[in-house]
Amino acid sequence: MTMPDAHGRVALAAVGLALLSALFFTMTYVLNRASASTGAHWAWVACLRYLITLPLMLPLMLVRGGARPVLRAIAAHPWAWLRCAGIGFVLFYVMLSYAAASGPSWLVAGSFQFTVIAGLLCAPLLYRDQRRRIPLAGLGVAAMILAGVLLMQFGHASGALDRAAWIALGCVLVAAVSYPLGNRLLLLHLERSGEPLDAIQRVFGMTLASQPLWLLVLAYAACVAGPPTVAQVWLGAGVALSAGVIATILFFQATGMVRDRPLALGAVEAMQGAEVVFAVLLGVLLLGEPWPTGRTALGALVVVAGIVAFAWIVARPAAGSREVAALRTDKGA
Repeated sequence: MTMPDAHGRVALAAVGLALLSALFFTMTYVLNRASASTGAHWAWVACLRYLITLPLMLPLMLVRGGARPVLRAIAAHPWAWLRCAGIGFVLFYVMLSYAAASGPSWLVAGSFQFTVIAGLLCAPLLYRDQRRRIPLAGLGVAAMILAGVLLMQFGHASGALDRAAWIALGCVLVAAVSYPLGNRLLLLHLERSGEPLDAIQRVFGMTLASQPLWLLVLAYAACVAGPPTVAQVWLGAGVALSAGVIATILFFQATGMVRDRPLALGAVEAMQGAEVVFAVLLGVLLLGEPWPTGRTALGALVVVAGIVAFAWIVARPAAGSREVAALRTDKGA
């Protein structure tokens, strides 16, 4: 087998893993919607996922050599980890869970894809070097994805969003920004502290550091809604296993396989757009949700096209530069 053939097979395998990862990430929207449809309180939907994710990740950490490096890093800077986890995991998922009752799972999934370029828009607030610059092409893609999100929302609302719909959209957009913001704040902290943690260790550390805040959310949920039903716990466990563990491992495995090949890496990252497609299919098949039509379907296509365009920008020859590499999305948990 020639070297180009071997590289092609590896790239194809990486894209396949990324596509499978997108399928498991999509379970977040579908199972959250299922929970909301059963009357589950958003606070239970939110906290159950991360409370269950932690024990599920412990065996993974043991296989990878133990959790001691992560525990040392958190013990050295507990408030930094709490801040990053509070923004990147708690605020993100509380907002996303609150919005789950606002419409079909594909509507939330499509709107949340704004997170792909949200990290880029946060750059001027985070960095003091060349990474703070936002390339013009990146702004164009950001506008494209936001336009697609608004098309989906207004199409679903028959042209007019009421107060509840605006609140739900605001929650999804806050979630879309807070997730990459929290992750990039952590990367900056680790860059300054010199603590070498890989992606899986960072996800485990953020999950662990967020537990005190999730216990507060749990207490709130218990006070206002009583205990969760067995079905709600199982749905939360499903999200924890599928999105919090399986999808995260698959995505980082896929990006790791082609990390030194910008074009293939861009193709892997573009597979995030498949989450919208999977959300439509699973929502229709499992939850009986309506198919997106008209402006809603057009908006979904615009969002997917924006994600593919963003991946192409990252995959250009300049993608090896620090400025363009900083555009890459954060994914996990």
